[in-house]
Amino acid sequence: MSLLADRPSTDAPMGPGGKPLPAAASVRYNPSPTELQELTARMPQAKRTSFGNYNVQTRATSRSTGSTYIVTDRPEEHTGATISREEGARVAKLQEDYIAGRAMVVVDGYIGNEPANRSRVRLYIEEANANIAGMQQQLYFPPDLPADEWQPELVMIYTPNLPLPGYPDDRLIAVDLESGISRVMNSDYFGESKKGGLRMWNAGVYRDGGLAMHAGCKVIPTDAGEKTMLIIGLSGTGKTTTTFTRQNGSQPVQDDFIGLFAGGKVVGTENGCFAKTFGLDARHEPAIHGAVVKPDAYLENVSQTEEGGAVDFFDTSYTQNGRATFLMSSLGIWRDPREIGPVNYLLILNRNDNIIPAVARLTDAQAAAYFMLGETMGTSAGGAAEEGKALRVPGTNPFFPLRDEMQANRFLELMGTASFSVYLLNTGRVGGVEGTAGSKKIEIEHSGAIVEAIAEGTIAWERDPDFGYEVASSLPGVSDGELLQPRRLYEAGGRRDEYRSWVQRFKRERIEFLQGYPGLAPEILAAVE
Repeated sequence: MSLLADRPSTDAPMGPGGKPLPAAASVRYNPSPTELQELTARMPQAKRTSFGNYNVQTRATSRSTGSTYIVTDRPEEHTGATISREEGARVAKLQEDYIAGRAMVVVDGYIGNEPANRSRVRLYIEEANANIAGMQQQLYFPPDLPADEWQPELVMIYTPNLPLPGYPDDRLIAVDLESGISRVMNSDYFGESKKGGLRMWNAGVYRDGGLAMHAGCKVIPTDAGEKTMLIIGLSGTGKTTTTFTRQNGSQPVQDDFIGLFAGGKVVGTENGCFAKTFGLDARHEPAIHGAVVKPDAYLENVSQTEEGGAVDFFDTSYTQNGRATFLMSSLGIWRDPREIGPVNYLLILNRNDNIIPAVARLTDAQAAAYFMLGETMGTSAGGAAEEGKALRVPGTNPFFPLRDEMQANRFLELMGTASFSVYLLNTGRVGGVEGTAGSKKIEIEHSGAIVEAIAEGTIAWERDPDFGYEVASSLPGVSDGELLQPRRLYEAGGRRDEYRSWVQRFKRERIEFLQGYPGLAPEILAAVE
Protein backbone atom coordinates (compact mmCIF):
# COMPACT_ATOMS: atom_id res chain seq x y z
CA MET A 1 0.00 0.00 0.00
CA SER A 2 1.39 3.38 -0.97
CA LEU A 3 2.06 5.89 1.79
CA LEU A 4 2.02 8.83 -0.60
CA ALA A 5 -1.65 9.33 -1.46
CA ASP A 6 -3.02 12.87 -1.00
CA ARG A 7 0.21 14.19 0.51
CA PRO A 8 1.19 16.99 -1.90
CA SER A 9 0.36 20.63 -1.16
CA THR A 10 0.17 23.59 -3.50
CA ASP A 11 1.45 26.04 -0.87
CA ALA A 12 4.77 27.69 -1.79
CA PRO A 13 7.53 27.10 0.79
CA MET A 14 9.29 29.96 2.54
CA GLY A 15 12.93 30.88 2.08
CA PRO A 16 15.40 33.04 4.03
CA GLY A 17 13.88 36.14 5.56
CA GLY A 18 10.37 34.79 5.14
CA LYS A 19 10.39 35.38 1.38
CA PRO A 20 8.51 32.76 -0.66
CA LEU A 21 10.38 30.31 -2.84
CA PRO A 22 9.12 29.56 -6.38
CA ALA A 23 5.61 28.10 -6.43
CA ALA A 24 5.30 24.58 -7.82
CA ALA A 25 2.54 22.38 -9.24
CA SER A 26 2.74 20.44 -5.96
CA VAL A 27 5.03 20.23 -2.92
CA ARG A 28 5.64 17.35 -0.49
CA TYR A 29 6.84 18.69 2.85
CA ASN A 30 9.33 16.58 4.81
CA PRO A 31 8.30 13.10 3.66
CA SER A 32 9.34 10.29 6.00
CA PRO A 33 12.39 8.12 5.13
CA THR A 34 10.00 5.36 4.06
CA GLU A 35 8.11 7.72 1.77
CA LEU A 36 11.32 8.96 0.17
CA GLN A 37 12.38 5.37 -0.43
CA GLU A 38 9.06 4.78 -2.18
CA LEU A 39 9.50 7.87 -4.35
CA THR A 40 13.03 6.73 -5.20
CA ALA A 41 11.71 3.31 -6.22
CA ARG A 42 9.60 5.04 -8.90
CA MET A 43 12.69 6.57 -10.55
CA PRO A 44 13.62 4.75 -13.79
CA GLN A 45 17.33 5.22 -13.00
CA ALA A 46 16.98 3.59 -9.55
CA LYS A 47 17.71 -0.12 -9.07
CA ARG A 48 16.96 -2.14 -5.95
CA THR A 49 20.08 -3.89 -4.70
CA SER A 50 20.52 -7.26 -3.02
CA PHE A 51 20.86 -5.30 0.26
CA GLY A 52 17.29 -4.01 -0.07
CA ASN A 53 18.35 -0.39 -0.68
CA TYR A 54 18.44 1.64 -3.89
CA ASN A 55 21.29 2.48 -6.26
CA VAL A 56 20.82 5.41 -8.66
CA GLN A 57 22.85 5.91 -11.83
CA THR A 58 23.30 9.62 -12.54
CA ARG A 59 24.21 11.64 -15.62
CA ALA A 60 26.71 13.76 -13.67
CA THR A 61 29.13 11.55 -11.76
CA SER A 62 30.99 14.19 -9.76
CA ARG A 63 30.75 17.79 -8.62
CA SER A 64 30.74 20.37 -11.42
CA THR A 65 33.40 22.80 -10.23
CA GLY A 66 33.64 24.42 -13.67
CA SER A 67 29.91 25.21 -13.58
CA THR A 68 29.95 26.76 -10.09
CA TYR A 69 29.71 30.56 -9.78
CA ILE A 70 29.34 32.99 -6.88
CA VAL A 71 26.59 35.59 -7.47
CA THR A 72 28.15 38.97 -6.66
CA ASP A 73 29.00 42.39 -8.01
CA ARG A 74 32.28 42.30 -6.02
CA PRO A 75 34.26 39.56 -7.76
CA GLU A 76 37.53 40.73 -6.17
CA GLU A 77 36.36 39.22 -2.85
CA HIS A 78 36.38 35.69 -4.28
CA THR A 79 38.98 33.40 -5.80
CA GLY A 80 36.47 31.34 -7.80
CA ALA A 81 34.32 32.23 -10.81
CA THR A 82 31.52 34.77 -10.39
CA ILE A 83 28.42 36.05 -12.19
CA SER A 84 26.74 39.43 -11.70
CA ARG A 85 23.60 39.94 -9.65
CA GLU A 86 21.78 40.82 -12.85
CA GLU A 87 22.71 37.46 -14.35
CA GLY A 88 21.81 35.76 -11.08
CA ALA A 89 18.33 37.27 -11.26
CA ARG A 90 17.94 36.09 -14.86
CA VAL A 91 18.74 32.46 -14.09
CA ALA A 92 16.59 32.59 -10.95
CA LYS A 93 13.60 33.58 -13.11
CA LEU A 94 14.29 30.72 -15.51
CA GLN A 95 14.33 28.29 -12.59
CA GLU A 96 11.17 29.81 -11.09
CA ASP A 97 9.30 29.37 -14.39
CA TYR A 98 10.47 25.78 -14.66
CA ILE A 99 9.41 24.88 -11.09
CA ALA A 100 5.89 26.21 -11.71
CA GLY A 101 5.09 23.08 -13.70
CA ARG A 102 6.89 20.53 -11.51
CA ALA A 103 6.21 18.38 -8.47
CA MET A 104 8.70 19.31 -5.76
CA VAL A 105 9.88 17.99 -2.38
CA VAL A 106 10.99 19.97 0.69
CA VAL A 107 13.48 18.52 3.19
CA ASP A 108 14.29 20.60 6.28
CA GLY A 109 17.02 20.19 8.87
CA TYR A 110 20.10 21.61 10.53
CA ILE A 111 23.71 21.76 9.44
CA GLY A 112 25.34 21.16 12.81
CA ASN A 113 23.79 20.20 16.14
CA GLU A 114 25.60 22.66 18.41
CA PRO A 115 22.90 25.28 19.19
CA ALA A 116 25.33 28.21 19.03
CA ASN A 117 26.83 27.19 15.67
CA ARG A 118 24.13 25.46 13.63
CA SER A 119 22.13 26.68 10.63
CA ARG A 120 18.50 26.01 9.66
CA VAL A 121 18.52 24.74 6.07
CA ARG A 122 15.95 23.72 3.47
CA LEU A 123 16.35 21.61 0.31
CA TYR A 124 13.74 22.27 -2.40
CA ILE A 125 14.10 19.69 -5.17
CA GLU A 126 12.24 18.00 -8.00
CA GLU A 127 10.29 14.96 -6.86
CA ALA A 128 11.64 13.14 -9.93
CA ASN A 129 15.01 13.00 -8.12
CA ALA A 130 13.76 11.87 -4.73
CA ASN A 131 16.95 9.95 -3.99
CA ILE A 132 18.74 13.29 -3.48
CA ALA A 133 16.08 14.31 -0.98
CA GLY A 134 16.46 10.98 0.83
CA MET A 135 20.24 11.24 0.91
CA GLN A 136 20.15 14.82 2.16
CA GLN A 137 17.63 13.93 4.87
CA GLN A 138 20.16 11.44 6.24
CA LEU A 139 22.87 14.12 6.43
CA TYR A 140 20.81 16.91 8.00
CA PHE A 141 20.24 16.89 11.72
CA PRO A 142 16.43 16.63 12.02
CA PRO A 143 14.29 19.77 12.32
CA ASP A 144 12.56 20.56 15.59
CA LEU A 145 9.64 22.47 14.07
CA PRO A 146 7.02 21.61 11.43
CA ALA A 147 7.56 22.86 7.89
CA ASP A 148 5.09 25.74 8.18
CA GLU A 149 7.04 27.10 11.18
CA TRP A 150 10.51 26.39 9.80
CA GLN A 151 12.37 29.59 8.94
CA PRO A 152 15.42 28.55 6.92
CA GLU A 153 18.60 30.60 6.93
CA LEU A 154 20.05 28.70 3.96
CA VAL A 155 18.20 27.15 0.99
CA MET A 156 19.17 24.85 -1.87
CA ILE A 157 16.83 25.15 -4.88
CA TYR A 158 17.61 22.09 -6.96
CA THR A 159 16.32 21.36 -10.47
CA PRO A 160 18.41 18.43 -11.78
CA ASN A 161 16.54 18.27 -15.10
CA LEU A 162 16.71 21.93 -16.13
CA PRO A 163 19.56 22.53 -18.62
CA LEU A 164 21.07 26.01 -18.79
CA PRO A 165 22.70 26.64 -22.17
CA GLY A 166 25.66 28.98 -22.15
CA TYR A 167 27.29 27.47 -19.08
CA PRO A 168 29.78 24.55 -19.03
CA ASP A 169 27.91 21.31 -19.78
CA ASP A 170 24.68 23.36 -19.82
CA ARG A 171 24.93 23.26 -16.04
CA LEU A 172 24.96 25.97 -13.37
CA ILE A 173 25.48 26.05 -9.63
CA ALA A 174 24.76 29.68 -8.64
CA VAL A 175 25.76 30.55 -5.07
CA ASP A 176 24.23 33.72 -3.59
CA LEU A 177 25.85 34.09 -0.18
CA GLU A 178 24.03 37.33 0.65
CA SER A 179 20.56 35.85 0.14
CA GLY A 180 21.49 32.44 1.56
CA ILE A 181 20.29 30.64 -1.59
CA SER A 182 22.17 28.30 -3.91
CA ARG A 183 20.59 27.11 -7.16
CA VAL A 184 21.57 23.89 -8.93
CA MET A 185 20.52 23.35 -12.53
CA ASN A 186 21.15 20.25 -14.68
CA SER A 187 23.15 18.14 -12.21
CA ASP A 188 21.61 15.02 -10.70
CA TYR A 189 24.71 14.27 -8.57
CA PHE A 190 23.93 14.34 -4.84
CA GLY A 191 27.23 15.99 -3.95
CA GLU A 192 25.92 19.33 -5.24
CA SER A 193 23.21 19.31 -2.57
CA LYS A 194 25.54 18.30 0.24
CA LYS A 195 28.32 20.71 -0.68
CA GLY A 196 25.96 23.51 -1.59
CA GLY A 197 24.64 23.79 1.94
CA LEU A 198 28.08 23.40 3.46
CA ARG A 199 29.52 26.07 1.17
CA MET A 200 27.04 28.64 2.46
CA TRP A 201 27.59 27.44 6.05
CA ASN A 202 31.35 27.95 5.48
CA ALA A 203 30.81 31.66 4.94
CA GLY A 204 28.83 32.01 8.16
CA VAL A 205 31.44 30.17 10.23
CA TYR A 206 34.13 32.49 8.88
CA ARG A 207 32.04 35.55 9.75
CA ASP A 208 31.71 34.16 13.29
CA GLY A 209 35.50 33.97 13.72
CA GLY A 210 35.91 30.27 12.93
CA LEU A 211 37.01 28.20 9.96
CA ALA A 212 35.04 25.47 8.22
CA MET A 213 37.38 22.61 7.36
CA HIS A 214 37.03 19.72 4.93
CA ALA A 215 38.01 17.31 7.69
CA GLY A 216 37.16 14.08 9.41
CA CYS A 217 37.11 13.98 13.20
CA LYS A 218 37.58 11.13 15.67
CA VAL A 219 38.24 10.65 19.37
CA ILE A 220 40.97 8.23 20.50
CA PRO A 221 41.18 6.81 24.06
CA THR A 222 44.73 6.90 25.49
CA ASP A 223 46.37 6.37 28.87
CA ALA A 224 46.50 10.17 29.17
CA GLY A 225 42.79 10.55 28.46
CA GLU A 226 40.68 10.92 25.34
CA LYS A 227 42.26 12.81 22.42
CA THR A 228 40.40 14.65 19.65
CA MET A 229 41.92 14.35 16.17
CA LEU A 230 41.09 16.14 12.92
CA ILE A 231 42.03 14.66 9.52
CA ILE A 232 42.12 16.81 6.37
CA GLY A 233 43.14 15.93 2.84
CA LEU A 234 42.12 15.99 -0.80
CA SER A 235 39.74 13.36 -2.12
CA GLY A 236 41.49 10.01 -2.46
CA THR A 237 44.14 10.60 0.21
CA GLY A 238 42.44 8.36 2.80
CA LYS A 239 40.60 10.90 4.94
CA THR A 240 37.52 8.74 5.51
CA THR A 241 39.55 5.55 5.97
CA THR A 242 41.76 7.25 8.57
CA THR A 243 38.72 8.68 10.34
CA PHE A 244 37.03 5.29 10.66
CA THR A 245 40.10 3.15 11.46
CA ARG A 246 39.73 2.20 15.12
CA GLN A 247 43.03 2.85 16.92
CA ASN A 248 42.56 2.05 20.64
CA GLY A 249 38.84 1.66 20.00
CA SER A 250 38.54 5.19 18.61
CA GLN A 251 35.14 6.58 17.62
CA PRO A 252 34.33 8.61 14.48
CA VAL A 253 32.66 11.98 15.04
CA GLN A 254 32.43 13.43 11.50
CA ASP A 255 33.73 12.09 8.20
CA ASP A 256 33.81 15.20 6.02
CA PHE A 257 33.26 18.67 7.49
CA ILE A 258 33.74 20.42 10.83
CA GLY A 259 33.95 23.97 12.12
CA LEU A 260 37.04 25.01 14.11
CA PHE A 261 36.80 27.92 16.57
CA ALA A 262 39.07 29.67 19.06
CA GLY A 263 40.52 27.46 21.77
CA GLY A 264 40.37 24.44 19.47
CA LYS A 265 36.60 24.04 19.78
CA VAL A 266 35.25 21.61 17.18
CA VAL A 267 31.69 21.83 15.83
CA GLY A 268 30.10 19.02 13.82
CA THR A 269 28.02 19.46 10.68
CA GLU A 270 26.27 16.26 9.58
CA ASN A 271 24.10 13.49 11.01
CA GLY A 272 25.16 11.12 8.23
CA CYS A 273 28.04 10.14 5.98
CA PHE A 274 28.59 10.45 2.20
CA ALA A 275 31.19 7.74 1.69
CA LYS A 276 33.11 6.60 -1.36
CA THR A 277 32.37 2.97 -2.17
CA PHE A 278 35.12 2.17 -4.70
CA GLY A 279 37.27 -0.59 -3.22
CA LEU A 280 35.03 -0.89 -0.14
CA ASP A 281 36.11 -4.07 1.64
CA ALA A 282 34.51 -5.40 4.81
CA ARG A 283 37.91 -6.69 5.97
CA HIS A 284 39.55 -3.26 5.97
CA GLU A 285 36.59 -0.93 6.56
CA PRO A 286 34.00 -3.02 8.44
CA ALA A 287 32.10 -0.08 9.95
CA ILE A 288 31.52 1.69 6.63
CA HIS A 289 30.74 -1.55 4.79
CA GLY A 290 28.25 -2.57 7.45
CA ALA A 291 26.42 0.76 7.19
CA VAL A 292 26.40 0.81 3.36
CA VAL A 293 24.71 -2.60 3.07
CA LYS A 294 21.80 -1.71 5.39
CA PRO A 295 18.38 -1.29 3.73
CA ASP A 296 18.08 2.41 4.63
CA ALA A 297 21.37 3.42 2.92
CA TYR A 298 21.33 5.10 -0.50
CA LEU A 299 23.84 4.13 -3.20
CA GLU A 300 24.87 6.30 -6.14
CA ASN A 301 26.75 5.16 -9.24
CA VAL A 302 27.81 1.78 -7.84
CA SER A 303 28.27 -1.03 -10.39
CA GLN A 304 25.33 -3.43 -10.20
CA THR A 305 24.12 -6.53 -12.05
CA GLU A 306 20.62 -6.58 -13.48
CA GLU A 307 19.82 -10.03 -12.13
CA GLY A 308 19.64 -10.30 -8.35
CA GLY A 309 20.75 -6.71 -7.74
CA ALA A 310 24.29 -7.64 -6.64
CA VAL A 311 26.72 -4.72 -6.45
CA ASP A 312 30.44 -4.68 -7.19
CA PHE A 313 32.43 -2.10 -5.22
CA PHE A 314 35.56 -2.87 -7.25
CA ASP A 315 34.17 -2.39 -10.77
CA THR A 316 34.97 1.01 -12.31
CA SER A 317 33.46 0.47 -15.76
CA TYR A 318 30.88 3.21 -15.08
CA THR A 319 32.81 5.48 -12.70
CA GLN A 320 35.31 5.22 -9.85
CA ASN A 321 33.25 7.76 -7.91
CA GLY A 322 30.59 5.42 -6.52
CA ARG A 323 29.07 6.78 -3.31
CA ALA A 324 26.68 5.95 -0.49
CA THR A 325 24.90 7.84 2.28
CA PHE A 326 23.89 6.46 5.65
CA LEU A 327 23.12 7.74 9.14
CA MET A 328 26.15 8.06 11.43
CA SER A 329 24.18 6.05 13.99
CA SER A 330 24.23 3.11 11.54
CA LEU A 331 27.93 2.71 12.32
CA GLY A 332 27.19 1.68 15.89
CA ILE A 333 30.32 3.54 17.04
CA TRP A 334 29.46 7.18 16.32
CA ARG A 335 30.30 9.88 18.85
CA ASP A 336 28.11 13.01 19.08
CA PRO A 337 30.27 16.09 18.29
CA ARG A 338 28.73 17.95 21.23
CA GLU A 339 30.41 15.47 23.60
CA ILE A 340 34.05 15.88 22.57
CA GLY A 341 36.83 18.13 23.85
CA PRO A 342 38.96 20.63 21.90
CA VAL A 343 41.26 19.37 19.17
CA ASN A 344 44.58 17.84 20.27
CA TYR A 345 46.00 16.74 16.91
CA LEU A 346 45.42 17.66 13.28
CA LEU A 347 46.63 15.49 10.39
CA ILE A 348 47.17 16.83 6.86
CA LEU A 349 47.07 13.86 4.46
CA ASN A 350 49.20 13.90 1.32
CA ARG A 351 49.22 10.95 -1.11
CA ASN A 352 52.74 11.41 -2.46
CA ASP A 353 55.00 8.95 -4.28
CA ASN A 354 58.55 10.21 -3.83
CA ILE A 355 60.25 12.07 -0.94
CA ILE A 356 57.49 12.97 1.54
CA PRO A 357 57.93 10.94 4.76
CA ALA A 358 55.21 8.76 6.22
CA VAL A 359 54.83 11.39 8.97
CA ALA A 360 56.31 14.81 9.77
CA ARG A 361 55.60 17.20 12.63
CA LEU A 362 55.04 20.83 11.60
CA THR A 363 55.44 24.24 13.21
CA ASP A 364 52.40 26.52 13.18
CA ALA A 365 53.60 28.45 10.13
CA GLN A 366 54.52 25.24 8.30
CA ALA A 367 51.09 23.83 9.15
CA ALA A 368 49.38 26.86 7.63
CA ALA A 369 51.57 26.55 4.53
CA TYR A 370 50.80 22.86 3.97
CA PHE A 371 47.15 23.53 4.74
CA MET A 372 47.21 26.13 1.96
CA LEU A 373 49.14 23.89 -0.43
CA GLY A 374 46.72 20.98 -0.02
CA GLU A 375 48.93 18.98 -2.34
CA THR A 376 48.99 15.37 -3.43
CA MET A 377 50.65 13.76 -6.43
CA GLY A 378 48.66 12.99 -9.57
CA THR A 379 47.13 9.51 -9.55
CA SER A 380 46.31 7.05 -12.27
CA ALA A 381 42.74 8.32 -12.15
CA GLY A 382 44.01 11.65 -13.46
CA GLY A 383 45.60 10.06 -16.51
CA ALA A 384 49.10 10.40 -17.89
CA ALA A 385 48.89 14.19 -17.87
CA GLU A 386 48.79 14.18 -14.06
CA GLU A 387 51.57 11.66 -13.43
CA GLY A 388 54.30 13.10 -11.23
CA LYS A 389 52.40 16.37 -10.93
CA ALA A 390 51.40 17.94 -7.62
CA LEU A 391 47.69 18.74 -7.45
CA ARG A 392 46.90 21.68 -5.19
CA VAL A 393 43.58 22.86 -3.80
CA PRO A 394 44.13 25.77 -1.38
CA GLY A 395 43.16 24.94 2.15
CA THR A 396 42.14 21.45 1.00
CA ASN A 397 38.61 22.90 1.21
CA PRO A 398 37.25 23.29 -2.33
CA PHE A 399 34.00 24.77 -1.00
CA PHE A 400 35.37 27.90 0.65
CA PRO A 401 33.47 30.73 -1.08
CA LEU A 402 35.78 33.67 -0.26
CA ARG A 403 39.41 34.33 -1.18
CA ASP A 404 41.45 31.18 -0.58
CA GLU A 405 44.32 32.79 1.36
CA MET A 406 41.80 33.85 4.02
CA GLN A 407 41.60 30.19 5.04
CA ALA A 408 45.32 29.82 5.77
CA ASN A 409 45.49 33.15 7.61
CA ARG A 410 42.50 32.21 9.79
CA PHE A 411 43.99 28.74 10.42
CA LEU A 412 47.24 30.32 11.64
CA GLU A 413 45.26 32.72 13.81
CA LEU A 414 43.22 29.88 15.39
CA MET A 415 46.37 27.84 16.11
CA GLY A 416 47.56 30.77 18.18
CA THR A 417 44.51 30.41 20.44
CA ALA A 418 44.90 26.67 21.05
CA SER A 419 47.55 24.05 21.77
CA PHE A 420 47.09 21.33 19.17
CA SER A 421 49.89 19.75 17.13
CA VAL A 422 49.82 19.40 13.33
CA TYR A 423 51.30 16.52 11.34
CA LEU A 424 51.82 15.84 7.64
CA LEU A 425 51.01 12.22 6.71
CA ASN A 426 51.91 10.61 3.40
CA THR A 427 49.39 7.87 2.55
CA GLY A 428 51.05 6.93 -0.74
CA ARG A 429 54.60 5.73 -1.43
CA VAL A 430 58.24 6.72 -1.07
CA GLY A 431 60.90 6.23 -3.72
CA GLY A 432 58.65 6.38 -6.78
CA VAL A 433 55.40 5.19 -8.30
CA GLU A 434 54.37 1.55 -8.18
CA GLY A 435 56.79 -0.51 -10.24
CA THR A 436 59.80 1.72 -9.52
CA ALA A 437 62.70 -0.43 -8.31
CA GLY A 438 63.23 0.05 -4.58
CA SER A 439 60.09 2.10 -4.00
CA LYS A 440 57.89 1.27 -1.02
CA LYS A 441 54.18 1.59 -0.31
CA ILE A 442 52.93 3.12 2.93
CA GLU A 443 50.33 0.54 3.94
CA ILE A 444 47.08 1.16 5.84
CA GLU A 445 48.69 -0.69 8.75
CA HIS A 446 51.59 1.79 8.76
CA SER A 447 49.20 4.76 8.78
CA GLY A 448 47.20 3.18 11.60
CA ALA A 449 50.34 2.69 13.70
CA ILE A 450 51.36 6.32 13.05
CA VAL A 451 47.97 7.68 14.15
CA GLU A 452 48.10 5.58 17.32
CA ALA A 453 51.68 6.70 18.06
CA ILE A 454 50.71 10.36 17.59
CA ALA A 455 47.83 9.98 20.04
CA GLU A 456 50.02 8.11 22.55
CA GLY A 457 52.96 10.49 22.17
CA THR A 458 55.45 7.67 21.48
CA ILE A 459 57.32 9.07 18.44
CA ALA A 460 60.95 10.23 18.70
CA TRP A 461 61.64 13.22 16.44
CA GLU A 462 64.60 14.86 14.70
CA ARG A 463 64.79 17.85 12.37
CA ASP A 464 64.84 17.23 8.63
CA PRO A 465 67.73 19.25 7.12
CA ASP A 466 65.97 19.89 3.81
CA PHE A 467 62.44 20.98 4.71
CA GLY A 468 62.81 22.07 8.33
CA TYR A 469 59.98 19.97 9.69
CA GLU A 470 60.57 17.13 12.15
CA VAL A 471 60.71 13.52 10.99
CA ALA A 472 60.52 10.34 13.07
CA SER A 473 63.72 8.64 14.18
CA SER A 474 61.70 5.86 15.80
CA LEU A 475 58.02 4.99 15.79
CA PRO A 476 56.31 1.93 17.35
CA GLY A 477 54.73 -0.24 14.67
CA VAL A 478 56.84 1.13 11.79
CA SER A 479 60.29 -0.44 11.78
CA ASP A 480 61.28 0.63 8.25
CA GLY A 481 63.30 3.81 8.66
CA GLU A 482 63.19 4.49 4.91
CA LEU A 483 59.44 5.15 5.17
CA LEU A 484 60.08 7.58 8.00
CA GLN A 485 63.05 9.30 6.32
CA PRO A 486 62.90 8.84 2.51
CA ARG A 487 66.33 10.42 2.12
CA ARG A 488 67.75 7.13 3.45
CA LEU A 489 65.99 5.13 0.72
CA TYR A 490 67.36 7.35 -2.04
CA GLU A 491 70.88 7.33 -0.61
CA ALA A 492 70.87 3.55 -0.14
CA GLY A 493 69.81 3.10 -3.76
CA GLY A 494 72.45 5.44 -5.17
CA ARG A 495 69.82 8.04 -6.01
CA ARG A 496 71.14 10.99 -4.00
CA ASP A 497 71.05 13.37 -6.99
CA GLU A 498 67.43 12.41 -7.73
CA TYR A 499 66.52 13.19 -4.13
CA ARG A 500 68.19 16.61 -4.32
CA SER A 501 66.33 17.33 -7.54
CA TRP A 502 62.99 16.59 -5.88
CA VAL A 503 63.87 18.82 -2.92
CA GLN A 504 64.70 21.74 -5.20
CA ARG A 505 61.59 21.19 -7.33
CA PHE A 506 59.21 21.04 -4.34
CA LYS A 507 60.66 24.17 -2.77
CA ARG A 508 60.48 26.11 -6.04
CA GLU A 509 56.93 25.01 -6.92
CA ARG A 510 55.60 25.62 -3.42
CA ILE A 511 57.03 29.13 -3.29
CA GLU A 512 55.63 29.93 -6.74
CA PHE A 513 52.20 28.63 -5.76
CA LEU A 514 51.98 30.56 -2.49
CA GLN A 515 53.28 33.75 -4.12
CA GLY A 516 50.10 33.66 -6.21
CA TYR A 517 48.14 34.73 -3.12
CA PRO A 518 49.22 38.29 -2.25
CA GLY A 519 47.04 38.41 0.86
CA LEU A 520 48.79 35.46 2.48
CA ALA A 521 50.48 36.15 5.83
CA PRO A 522 54.26 36.52 5.14
CA GLU A 523 55.28 33.96 7.78
CA ILE A 524 53.32 31.29 5.89
CA LEU A 525 55.30 31.86 2.70
CA ALA A 526 58.55 32.02 4.70
CA ALA A 527 57.82 28.55 6.12
CA VAL A 528 58.49 26.90 2.73
CA GLU A 529 61.36 29.11 1.54
